[in-house]
Amino acid sequence: MELRDLLLLTVQKKASDLHLTENTPPVLRIDGNLVLYKAAPLSRDEIKKMVYSMLSDYQKEKFEKELELDFSLALPGLDRFRANIHIQRSSVEVAFRRIPLFIPNIDELGLPSVVPDFARKPNGLVLVTGPTGMGKTTTLASMIDLINNERSSLIICIEDPIEYIHYNKKCIIKQREVHSDTHSFSEALKRCLRQDPDVIVVGEMRDLETIGTALTAAETGHLVLATLHTPDAPQTVQRIIDVFPPHQQQQVKLQLSDCLQGVVSQLLLPRASGHGRVLATEIMTVTPGIRNLIREQAIEQIPTAIQTGGQYGMKSMDKSLKELYQSGVINYEVALSKTKNPEEFRQL
Repeated sequence: MELRDLLLLTVQKKASDLHLTENTPPVLRIDGNLVLYKAAPLSRDEIKKMVYSMLSDYQKEKFEKELELDFSLALPGLDRFRANIHIQRSSVEVAFRRIPLFIPNIDELGLPSVVPDFARKPNGLVLVTGPTGMGKTTTLASMIDLINNERSSLIICIEDPIEYIHYNKKCIIKQREVHSDTHSFSEALKRCLRQDPDVIVVGEMRDLETIGTALTAAETGHLVLATLHTPDAPQTVQRIIDVFPPHQQQQVKLQLSDCLQGVVSQLLLPRASGHGRVLATEIMTVTPGIRNLIREQAIEQIPTAIQTGGQYGMKSMDKSLKELYQSGVINYEVALSKTKNPEEFRQL
């Protein structure tokens, strides 16, 4: 079987991922579940041949040197794919993530109405958080698309790798891929402040230098949109503070309390019908009260502030799960497995 056929199958089955692993048939992830394709198991040599058929000489050399490789793949007439090649028990293996060609808008994704307000902010830091594979990149892409349709700005996106392709509408959008267009997130972020941006998009805030530069950019009048692998708003705030050494943390609390505009935490959950997934979101809008809690590092009080901040568009993850369960979109077990307070949830 050719690699193109397998990628075409991934698109046809509406799978989010394709995994090629030794002595196993191709594996698709459909609606969050792994499904084995009815085909002969793939041998080590077959996978290596498939993988190497799509690499340039430079990529082969880089992979053989570093034993890991991330890149994006665009095949004519198909969706784009993000690929990660790695070695497992001396066998070359690959994971593909499907990236649709069309950027869905914020309403189609089922995001709350406060999310477009975050995208319309003139400056500050807006974070989209959640575990891997929960649609953070798609949410970010829909926010960029909203800005691109509504106002004239220069947007610089730093990504690893580039996933959704943006075309200039009202904005000029520059997409820089880490490793091929720039050496690192932190380097690109430092340099991009000299490229006259209005909006800066950071694919992932991974390290101290990237987080520090993103905070500075948000403070100096830019709108910074970024993702972080944290499960909720309080842990997002804590993670950013904890990245810095103790002697810098007081200053970071002040910076963060000044420039943070909002946090969107999201989970994709299987629908009760068994077809497709639905988005559950926690929203934290940064009000004067929350700025104060960040300054004082009273992080444990943030969940209460979110619960009582409905008039500012805030919503806790537990409330979102409760609404989805009560409207019959997800089943009880799924809701219970994701809630922070199972006892409280049972009573609700």
